[in-house]
Amino acid sequence: MELMFFKNDSEKPAATSRRTLPALPLRDIVVFPHMVSQLFVGREKSIAALDEAMARDKEVFLAAQKNAKTNDPAPDDIYQDGTIGTIVQLLRVADGTVKVLVEGKRRARIKRFSETREYFLVEVETLEDSDSGGVEVDALDRSVQSTFEIYVKLNKKVQPEVLMSVQSIEDPSKLADTIAANLPTIKLVDRQALLEMPAPKDRLQRLYELMQAEIEILQVEKKIRSRVKKQMEKTQKEYYLNEQINAIQKELGGSEKDEFKNELSELDEKVKSKRLSDEAREKVEKELKKLKMMHPTSAEATVVRNYIDWVLALPWYEKTEERYKISEAEEILDEDHYGLKKCKERIVEYLAVQSLTKKLKGPILCFVGPPGVGKTSLAKSIARATGRKFVRLSLGGVRDEAEIRGHRRTYIGALPGKIIQNIKKASSSNPLLLLDEIDKMSTDFRGDPASALLEVLDPEQNHSFNDHYLDLDYDLSDVMFITTANSLSGIPIPLQDRMEIIHLSGYTEFEKLNIALKYLIPRQKEDCGLSDVDFDITETAIRTVIHHYTKESGVRNLERELASLCRKAALKVVRDGKDQSIHVQGAEVPTFLGVPKYRLGKKEEQDEVGLTHGLSVSDYGGDILDCEVGVVPGKGKLQITGLLEKGMEESAQAAMSYIRSRAGVLQLDTDFYQKVDVHVHFPDFVRKDGPSAGVTMATSIASALTRIPVRNDLAMTGEITLRGRVMPIGGLKEKLLAAHRGGIKTVLVPKDNRKDLRDVPRRVLRSLRVVMIDHMDDVLREALVLDDAEAMFGERRLHLEYRAGELIEGKSSSGDLPATAVSTPTAEEQPGAGQ
Repeated sequence: MELMFFKNDSEKPAATSRRTLPALPLRDIVVFPHMVSQLFVGREKSIAALDEAMARDKEVFLAAQKNAKTNDPAPDDIYQDGTIGTIVQLLRVADGTVKVLVEGKRRARIKRFSETREYFLVEVETLEDSDSGGVEVDALDRSVQSTFEIYVKLNKKVQPEVLMSVQSIEDPSKLADTIAANLPTIKLVDRQALLEMPAPKDRLQRLYELMQAEIEILQVEKKIRSRVKKQMEKTQKEYYLNEQINAIQKELGGSEKDEFKNELSELDEKVKSKRLSDEAREKVEKELKKLKMMHPTSAEATVVRNYIDWVLALPWYEKTEERYKISEAEEILDEDHYGLKKCKERIVEYLAVQSLTKKLKGPILCFVGPPGVGKTSLAKSIARATGRKFVRLSLGGVRDEAEIRGHRRTYIGALPGKIIQNIKKASSSNPLLLLDEIDKMSTDFRGDPASALLEVLDPEQNHSFNDHYLDLDYDLSDVMFITTANSLSGIPIPLQDRMEIIHLSGYTEFEKLNIALKYLIPRQKEDCGLSDVDFDITETAIRTVIHHYTKESGVRNLERELASLCRKAALKVVRDGKDQSIHVQGAEVPTFLGVPKYRLGKKEEQDEVGLTHGLSVSDYGGDILDCEVGVVPGKGKLQITGLLEKGMEESAQAAMSYIRSRAGVLQLDTDFYQKVDVHVHFPDFVRKDGPSAGVTMATSIASALTRIPVRNDLAMTGEITLRGRVMPIGGLKEKLLAAHRGGIKTVLVPKDNRKDLRDVPRRVLRSLRVVMIDHMDDVLREALVLDDAEAMFGERRLHLEYRAGELIEGKSSSGDLPATAVSTPTAEEQPGAGQ
């Protein structure tokens, strides 16, 4: 668009107040009076309006569109106020458009649209300027001219000739219109508002405000340009000097420095692109600046370079997307492990809370259990279920605090601690980090690693874990820590307090059987190449292997023995061919595995005097523990043998004191203990401890002294007090499984252990008669083979027992009870096992 202004157009031609003219809608331009503008017209309606104006007196009404994107404007899309202009020149271009030169004459306002189909024909009313005299207008005139002069100096888009033309204008109205037409940075809305102001005083006032605002913006832009120019000059200078240094080094043969320079450039790019914490970025930039001033072959340069590499390699904000779907997680956990209900529930609870809040910090769990129960493999399965990366750190034998926190950089060969190293290995700031064998750490003069773990495993502190090597705070709060241990005795109490401890007990016979069928045998068949062979190991054979070839809490030895069976079968297949069927029965197991290694506890064939079946539990599961008592003439000596710990010896003394206190009821002489020696013995050379054999020893002593046999199909467990009360014990589930396996029909258990029957498999409880006892008299009443128990011990109090899995209440001590079935406390069998 080209603009020019005339000095001889101040005379206003006479015009009627209302006229009918063709209208030309304009896009993004407002034509002011006294303004000459070049327009390019392409719309059919607009070209038709120009043709109509040329046919008349070359006058046309010029009005701006409200929205420039509207191609076919309606009357409502056009501003009502515009300018009556005269067509100075019209030229048709080859592409069909029209180039027209128009000159604005006077303001006018649309009163109505007469024609809108072929072109816009409007009836307009001319608008006259109001009185423009006065001192205030003169002052505004001068202010606007001086401000426009400043504006022209700052904005190079305005030609200097325009400033000279403006300085010669005396008419306030023409001055305002001329300046408004030459302000390229003013918005269309502000231009239209200036056109609609009839008073020159208002126009000058508004124009002054707009120019002041634009001048402020232009001054800020000038400062920015100046600052950028200086920075560019400084950068160019540094570039020039660096190029000179490179040229000198090349002449001196500095190939090493060239490589070093390239490495520095790569590091610089990595620092810029890597997302770091503010503290880490500041430290790395400082170290990088120091590295640039060092010689590449210096020892210090290698140390600094390694430090920068470690900081950049750590995942500061990189995370893996966690899996929040409960059903998927449960499916993965059940697929990898059999049972382990408590552990699985805890993980699913964590995922449920995480899916609701998205803010929960990683839990810190501690799996405690005997070897081989699947603690490590369970952690891998949890990582897969939660969508986290898995890294394992073995703490067995670690005795240096620097293994956890790292060494300071002052030492040669210093490295970060194992925690940071494994975070780097995972390439994620929210992995699952398994701290294996946390109870096997030791302490020496180099520090206590367990104390260093106090910060790592504390959710209130590990968000700012400070490694000695990095000397930066690293956030470990998103890491899911899982620790494993065989016992809590090796873990300091403060460290235990920071973890949620989940106990994994040894596997029962049923659990081992299911694990063997679902996991171990299919895996060994595939490993031994028996997948396409008709090979099968029966449940009886598996039970035989469990009972007679393994004695463990886990399933590692069971898998080894099953692997041996599969290898023997593979050898037979290679010799005789794949067409045969191989089915390993229980009786055939010794043929494959040799002589049985262990014997299974079983009940006696007949009632014996002084021999009672007790029940014990260890890391290997439950077993029948026989207690033998012999009475010989002597002087009242009590001898206890069988590789017993002090706790069991004290239980035997308590049992003897109880028998002495009940001598009258048992029809013994009051001074019987002064005439005999009593020898309590537990066969099987295995270390034994715990108070749960108290009732067993008391029953054997009573039987030996009274010469009354003990029922051979009965077993018992419970702690005894001096007053004969029977106290609760642990491991009831394993003990009842052992009784069931050994052919026991009746089991006496403490009454307070009734709640633990819920964990016992239903089929086991249905096959046993479980009698709840709270006093030693009731134990003797049930255990001794008596013709009339009530004659010796009196009438029985309330009697509770379970038959066929149902609670029965009554007062009788023998078989036929006026019983009432009350409830069944057990759930379906829920054994927990790991793969």
